[in-house]
Amino acid sequence: MTPPTKVAVIGAGSWGTALARLLAGKGLAVSLWVHRQEQAAALVRDRENRAYLPGIPLPATVQPTANLAAAVAGQEAVVMVVPSHGYRQVFRDLLPHLADNAAVISAAKGIENDTLMTMTQVMAAECAAMPGKRLRLGVLAGPSFAKEVAAGIPTAVTVASSTKENARFFQDLFFTERFRVYASTDVIGQELGGALKNIIAIAAGICDGLGYGTNTRAALITRGLAEITRLGVKMGANPLTFSGLAGMGDLVLTCTGDLSRNRTVGLKLGQGMTISAILAEMRMVAEGVKTTKSARALAAKMGVEMPILTQVYQVLYEEKPCQAAVRDLLARDQKEEMDYLV
Repeated sequence: MTPPTKVAVIGAGSWGTALARLLAGKGLAVSLWVHRQEQAAALVRDRENRAYLPGIPLPATVQPTANLAAAVAGQEAVVMVVPSHGYRQVFRDLLPHLADNAAVISAAKGIENDTLMTMTQVMAAECAAMPGKRLRLGVLAGPSFAKEVAAGIPTAVTVASSTKENARFFQDLFFTERFRVYASTDVIGQELGGALKNIIAIAAGICDGLGYGTNTRAALITRGLAEITRLGVKMGANPLTFSGLAGMGDLVLTCTGDLSRNRTVGLKLGQGMTISAILAEMRMVAEGVKTTKSARALAAKMGVEMPILTQVYQVLYEEKPCQAAVRDLLARDQKEEMDYLV
């Protein structure tokens, strides 16, 4: 496939802005869609996203716009960086304006609450409702804080699509000397790894907020990975995916990094704040809060035991004290360690 010369990035939060900057650095003309006209005007005026990525200049080839149709019209490649709760509506609105066979990749990490669909599943469902609309769909996942990517700090991620040819297209789209991209065809595995690690990061933050040590965090990360793998395998993912960048890599980053919004939520919960107070003071979305609700329903639907997820859900949505959640996790029946894939 011929590499594109232009691309649309849909969503101008910290991650969307970082990806727009990365793609512009490769010489692509980037349309950066912003939800609000006043934010688009501020980006044009300041050439900087002061709300979400301050101190990082926008290249001249990044053109912010609040016109969704204009942003995607004629684009061969589109990068969706919209939170899961608004993803379907934005994609539905832009779909009629996409060229046939356009490549659309999700860089969002979540599961839709109402349908329990991942973001590529949402896109596929919307395409199916529009006969004749054929798109190449993919997902980008892996350990990648927006601030570090925007600063050019070496990073490695994975892109996945249903065919190797499409995966290689997305690989070529993002690859730079400081942004290494691996290719995969395990779409569901990449998406589940990216979405579910946010829940485990909330749990890790809770433990840190309670003052527990690195022993606790290491155990939580390891057992959290077992839960993610268990659900992933039940849904058809390759278990090896979860030892890779979208699994262990993203999980470790999000559970330990100070830039992790989901770990921050957990940290404040462990320190005694309520979830409503935490969310009220946050500017950016912590996807793990909403994903906890959809993942719990998905695990129940698939008949998969996920005890860490269950305790995080009870803390977030049933006001269970954090200390009680940890106590109940530790008091569970003893098991064989490797019995986690069944």
